Amino acid sequence: WMWFFGAVFLSQFPSLAKEVLHGNEQVASLLLVVFSIGIGIGSLLCEVLSRRHVEIGLVPLGAIGMSVFSIDLYFASRALPPAEIMGLGAFLDQGAHWRVMLDLALLSLFAGLYSVPMYALIQMRAQPTHRARIIAANNILNALFMIASSLIAGTLLKSGFTVPQVFLFTGIANAVVAAYIFLLVPEYLLRFVAWVASRFVYRFKVRGDEHIPTQGAAVLVCNHVSFVDAVLLMAASPRPIRFLMDHRIFQIPVLGWLFRLAKAIPVAPRAEDPAAYEKAMQAAAQVLREGDLLGIFPEGGITRDGSIQPFKPGVTRIADTATAEGIALPVIPMALTHLWGSYFSRV
Repeated sequence: WMWFFGAVFLSQFPSLAKEVLHGNEQVASLLLVVFSIGIGIGSLLCEVLSRRHVEIGLVPLGAIGMSVFSIDLYFASRALPPAEIMGLGAFLDQGAHWRVMLDLALLSLFAGLYSVPMYALIQMRAQPTHRARIIAANNILNALFMIASSLIAGTLLKSGFTVPQVFLFTGIANAVVAAYIFLLVPEYLLRFVAWVASRFVYRFKVRGDEHIPTQGAAVLVCNHVSFVDAVLLMAASPRPIRFLMDHRIFQIPVLGWLFRLAKAIPVAPRAEDPAAYEKAMQAAAQVLREGDLLGIFPEGGITRDGSIQPFKPGVTRIADTATAEGIALPVIPMALTHLWGSYFSRV
C-alpha cells in the first residue's frame, strides 16, 4: 500500500506542476526534491523517536499524517487561479505555492515514518531461513501495487477527476486502508497508544530493556502501580506482550476495550472463580508454548499504598508448568517507579 500511495503522487507530479501549479519542468523537479527531502527527514526521525527499538507505533502516526496532508493538498491546490506557465522564481514568489510545498514535504515526512518501521519489522520478525524469500515477495508486491496505482490514477483522470481530486481520493483511501489494517493487526494501534503515553503523558525512561529476549518465550514480572502499567510495559518492550490481568480491569471504559484488543488474559482469584482461574492459567501456558512474551503482575492487583504487595502463586505455577513441558523459560524482573501518585494510580 505504501508503494501504491507513493506511486500515485510521483506519477502526478508533472501534471501537478504544469496543469495545477502552472509551473515549468523546473517546478516539477522542485516538487520531486521536496518530496525526496521529506522522506529522508521522516526516515531519520524514526531513529530519534523510536529510541533504538523497531517502533511500529510510528506506523499509525505516519498513516494519519499521510491522509491529513494528502487531503490538505487537495484544498491547497484546487483554489489556485489560472495563470501562464511560470518559471521557478515566479513560482516561489507566490505564497499559495508554499502551502502546496509544505503539504508535500509533510506528507512525504510522514510516509518516511510509516515505511521505515515496516521494513525493519519484516527483517526483525522473519525467520532467518525465510527472510530473503519474504523480502523478495515484498518487492514483487510493491511492483504490482505500483502498476495498480498507475492504472487506477489513469482511470480516475479519464473519468473526469482532476489531479487535486486524485490526491483527495488517495488520502481518503489511505485512511480507510489504515483503519482496516490496524483493526486487523491491532499491535500497530496498541503500540501507537503506548508510544503516545510514554512520550507525551509521562516522562518515560527505559533502562535494561536489552534483557528482554528478542526471540522465544519469557515471562515478564512487574510491580503493579497504576491502571496504565501494561500500556507502559508495551512501550518498553521491543516485542508484543500478552498480559494476565485482573478481570475487573476489563470493565473500565476505553482501557477494557484496549486490553481486549491486546488479547490480554482476564484472570480472577482462585477463591472467587476457580473455573476462570484455571482457564487463565491454561491460556498463559499456551502463550508460552507459542514462544511469546507473557506479562504478569504477581501482586494480583494494583497497590493501594505504593508499596509492593505479597506475590500470588500464579507466576510460580506458570514457571513450573513450562519447566515440566520442557520450555526454557527465562523470568525477567521489571520495575515501574515514580508512578504512585500519578493520575492513573489509586492516589
